Amino acid sequence: MEELERRSSSQDREEDSENELSDEKDSVFLCLHRSHLCALEATQCSRSLRICILSKNFIVDMSPLHSCTELIKLDLHSNQIRIVPDKKFWGEMKKLKLLYLHDNSFVKLKNMCSLSTCPNLIALTLYDCPVSLKKGYRHVMVNSIWSLKILDRYVISDEEVIENFTLPERFKALNKRLLCDITSKVIKDTNYEKELYQMNCTISKINKIVAHNSPVVIVQRWIRGHLTRRMWTKPHLNILQREPVIIHEKIAINIQKENEGKCPTKEDEKAARATEGEKPTLPGRKAEIVPKGKKLPKPYGIFSLEHNALLSCALSELQKKEYPRQPRKLKRSKGSERYIKDI
Repeated sequence: MEELERRSSSQDREEDSENELSDEKDSVFLCLHRSHLCALEATQCSRSLRICILSKNFIVDMSPLHSCTELIKLDLHSNQIRIVPDKKFWGEMKKLKLLYLHDNSFVKLKNMCSLSTCPNLIALTLYDCPVSLKKGYRHVMVNSIWSLKILDRYVISDEEVIENFTLPERFKALNKRLLCDITSKVIKDTNYEKELYQMNCTISKINKIVAHNSPVVIVQRWIRGHLTRRMWTKPHLNILQREPVIIHEKIAINIQKENEGKCPTKEDEKAARATEGEKPTLPGRKAEIVPKGKKLPKPYGIFSLEHNALLSCALSELQKKEYPRQPRKLKRSKGSERYIKDI
C-alpha cells in the first residue's frame, strides 16, 4: 500500500511539473491571429510574455500591454488602432526588437515620435496607414528612433541619417539593394520556438543587407581589419617574441654577495670585467642561471612580462615605425653649383 501511494504521489508531481512547464510556455507566447478580438484583457497580458501576435482583429486600444515588459516581438497589424501610447509605455519595452503596426488608423505624426524611447527597436512597419502618406514621414521616423535599421520595406541608408552626405546610386535611399520584406507570415500550429527562429532569420537578413550596403559599416570593417593585421605582423610580433635574457653563474654569485653585504674578491672582479658586455634584464623578466658545463636552453616564444613594460615597449616601437626620423636635407655648396653650370 505504501509503495502504491508513493508511486501515485510521484506521478502527480510529474504531471504538475509538466503542467507548470506548459503554462510557462503559454505565458511566453500568445497567438490570437484572426480571432475577432475587440479588446485585450488583463489575463491575456502576462509579464513574462515575449512574443505576441494579435494581427487581423478589431483592437482599438493597445494600452493593456503596458505590463508586458519582456516583449521581443509585437505584431498588431491590420487592426483599428488610432492612438499610440506615450513615451513611458515604450520606454519600459527595453527588449522589443520587431514591431508591426502597418494597416492601422494612425493619423498624427507627432504621436508616432513617442516610439523614440524604445531603446532596442530594429524593425518598424507603418505602411498602409494615413501617417505614411504625410510629407517628411520617413525622415522624421528615421531620425527620431536611433536604433532603427529598417522602416517599412526598406533598410535605412546612411544618406538618410547623415546630413549633406551624397552617395552613389547603389547606396542611396529606397534603392533595390535595400529592399527587405520583413512581414511576418503566421503559420498554422505555430509555437514559441518557430516564431523565435523566424524572428532571428529576419534580423540576420537585415544585418546582412546593412553590412553590404552601408558605406560607414564597410569603412569601419576595413579599418578594424587593417588595425588587427598591423598588430599581428612580424615586426610587431618581434616585440613579444624576444629571446629570454640568460645570466651566467659568475654574475649570479656576485649579485648574491652584494645583496648579502660581503665584499667581492679579486676573482669576482675579474669575472665581472669579463662579462661587462652582458646586457641587464628588463624589469619583469625572470632571468635564468646556467652552470658552466650545461648548454644554453633554446629561446621560447611569449614569456611573462608586466603589462606596463610591454605596453610602453610596444608603443615606442610603433611610434618609431609610424613617425620615423627624416634625414636632414644637405645644402649645396657654391662650388658644386658652379661645377654643375660648367658641365
